[in-house]
Amino acid sequence: MSGREDIEFWPGESSPFATAHLITPPPRHLTVYLVAGKEKRTPSPRFVLEVDRSFLGYVWPAATSRRPPRVVFYPLGVTWSRDETLDGVLGTLRRETSRAQSKQSPPDEASSAPEQLTGRRVFQSAWLETKREAVGFVVQYQHVGKVKKMAAGESMMADPELCKYRSPLTSRYASEEMAYNFSDMKKFATWRKLWLWLAKAQKTLGLDITDEQIQEMETNLTNIDFDQAAIEEKRRRHDVMAHVHTFAICCPKAAPIIHLGATSCYVGDNTDLIVMRDAFEIIMPKLARCIQRLSGFAEQYRSQPCLGFTHYQPAQLTTVGKRACLWLQDLCMDLRNMDRGRNELRFRGVKGTTGTQASFLELFEGNHDKVELLDRMVMELAGFKKTYLVTGQTYSRKVDFEVLQVLSGLGASVHKICTDIRLLANMKEVEEPFERDQIGSSAMPYKRNPMRSERCCSLARHLMTLCMDPLQTAAVQWFERTLDDSANRRICLPEAFLTADILLSTLQNICEGLVVYPKVIERHIKQELPFMASENIIMAMVKAGANRQECHEQIRVLSHQAGSVVKQEGGDNDLIQRIRSTSYFSPVHSQLEHLLDPRTFVGRAPEQVEKFLEEEVKPLLKPFSHQMSEISSLEL
Repeated sequence: MSGREDIEFWPGESSPFATAHLITPPPRHLTVYLVAGKEKRTPSPRFVLEVDRSFLGYVWPAATSRRPPRVVFYPLGVTWSRDETLDGVLGTLRRETSRAQSKQSPPDEASSAPEQLTGRRVFQSAWLETKREAVGFVVQYQHVGKVKKMAAGESMMADPELCKYRSPLTSRYASEEMAYNFSDMKKFATWRKLWLWLAKAQKTLGLDITDEQIQEMETNLTNIDFDQAAIEEKRRRHDVMAHVHTFAICCPKAAPIIHLGATSCYVGDNTDLIVMRDAFEIIMPKLARCIQRLSGFAEQYRSQPCLGFTHYQPAQLTTVGKRACLWLQDLCMDLRNMDRGRNELRFRGVKGTTGTQASFLELFEGNHDKVELLDRMVMELAGFKKTYLVTGQTYSRKVDFEVLQVLSGLGASVHKICTDIRLLANMKEVEEPFERDQIGSSAMPYKRNPMRSERCCSLARHLMTLCMDPLQTAAVQWFERTLDDSANRRICLPEAFLTADILLSTLQNICEGLVVYPKVIERHIKQELPFMASENIIMAMVKAGANRQECHEQIRVLSHQAGSVVKQEGGDNDLIQRIRSTSYFSPVHSQLEHLLDPRTFVGRAPEQVEKFLEEEVKPLLKPFSHQMSEISSLEL
């Protein structure tokens, strides 16, 4: 046992042992490397434990050592019910240990040390799980060499992934479901589904494809060896053919019929259409929740008077709820546009290299009906209702523009809403949520910055610009297709949906916690309302028998005097006090309180809110009624 020590495992905060994150395919080795330095309440030195570059937690030797260990991973399949206790799960793992050890050998570097497979060296709490299925356990390590002792001030060994650029859209902001939707796993598993659907349809229409070949493909849809695919792509310089060969390795019987008659765009374009359709399905309920939350806010404050602004100058009064309905109207337009955009997405289908279906006509010996049926069968398996009847090698790149145009429109709506909120926050009339321990400024402790709204505006600007990419791509496609679309689309399509997803999650969080300060709003109204009420006062004087022109001149003089107090002296607007102290206006002195009631200046705003919510918003939200309960929580 020389050179080996037992080690203890401590799960980290982002450990999948605690959060049950999906690990697919199951890893064969855990990577462990040294991290120097000491921390309070933790032993030192410590080692970082990773699986496939994903952080799991920390490992400490039982005795002090600075040599990096190699941890051996053993695959294991154990499932358990949702209500089984942790002790029960661990007991199952212990019982399965002996069985697994007797059937599996350690990796090459540990094959000479069978004694390390003793049960006492199994980490009692360190198993890897996939959807409540234990995929393996970890046994003790062996040293693989010495590590140079770090000098004072020398930086500790960094995670290799932290030495590369990572998009903040996925590493910082986006939801897990949207990040997965544009992941390599989703993409290449969908490629395999498309090859499976094509083979199934071809078999049904009479091609020589066996049930065994179909079953083999079905079994390996997610059994993707990404390392092998990378090797194949480096060799062949073709991503689709790399994955054809990788799929063929795990499906040797089906290998001869994978990708039969198809072109690269059969999997590439059809997958993009599937992914965009699924992305719409993710963000539409989020937009609906934003609308629902904001409609509740509009209804609550439908009668709360506030200053209206034109040219960002005080104008006639409106209500807080009516202003929210202006935001809602834009979002409702976006939801209708999304619904239309999703429904108008079609399947590229089975069209061949230049869209003529020549290869499939050859496969079916000139039978046009079978080629059309093949196209329709694969379309239905993919969950679409229509295909694009004519394509070049690709579907028209104007489709991408139409999709991103919808998302860019959403960006404009969110930017306008959050800009308004930022301006209102400056006036202290309305604020976005602010956490109890949130810090607005490192230097100014009193600040309450509208950082959520600022984040939305920042990301919305990015989203609004992205529609220019597919627009220009569509314009420069030559004849049936040129490949200068590919690299651009790999960036703009995922980024547009990821950004839209982030915007809606953040906007929902804002709408769920908007705070209104009625007293501040009332103070602002009082500062401006005397000027706005001047016409109402003139009308009341005329009804009492005064001359309209004389009254106008009297108020003009008093208004200028009050304006001078506000602008030159920094005082409050005292126009009403001046009117009360002027005997000329004595006929309306008793009416001034009523004439200055803010509720009489908002017109039909409350009624407009009620009608708009009832006739336009509620019907639009009905299809999403079962998806309204989810609360948006942000990692700020």
